[in-house]
Amino acid sequence: MNLSSWFRRSVSRDSKNNKNPPDQPQPHHQEQEEFLGITHQLIDHVKSFTLETFKNFPIQDNGDIEAQTSYNVRKDLSDWQERHAVLVLSKVKELSQLRFKLCPRHLKEEKFWRIYFMLVNSYVAEYELHAIQRAKLQSIAMKDEKTSDTCAYEVEMAERNQADSVAPSTP
Repeated sequence: MNLSSWFRRSVSRDSKNNKNPPDQPQPHHQEQEEFLGITHQLIDHVKSFTLETFKNFPIQDNGDIEAQTSYNVRKDLSDWQERHAVLVLSKVKELSQLRFKLCPRHLKEEKFWRIYFMLVNSYVAEYELHAIQRAKLQSIAMKDEKTSDTCAYEVEMAERNQADSVAPSTP
């Protein structure tokens, strides 16, 4: 699956799932925007982008080498970056229009997003770092929970076996 089809599906899925009337506030949506680094400063910065910003960006096209990870699985954007990209496209129509004009005529989709994240790095780096840290903490908590569950079962089984061996047998 290529990146552009993923974005189309994600945006359409988000719009279908959004059943609240537009004039009602959505607290979860605002919380998600903050988690993904969608701030007023970022939006203002993104609105200043032009076609020339992307066309003249000094980036070497290294082919698909950078997009390859272990086992030759293509991974262009992290999960956080994908969610950020979908949300920023829905919030900043100017970026959506730029992407439409640039991709694929002038830039490949992957290169567009690589440039975008370089341009907004100073605005979103701390949010992405917090997301990575939160994911690691959740992973650790899940491992700890799994270990404690296993220990509880082992203790229960040991107590039960001990009770069975101590209990008098009935003839």
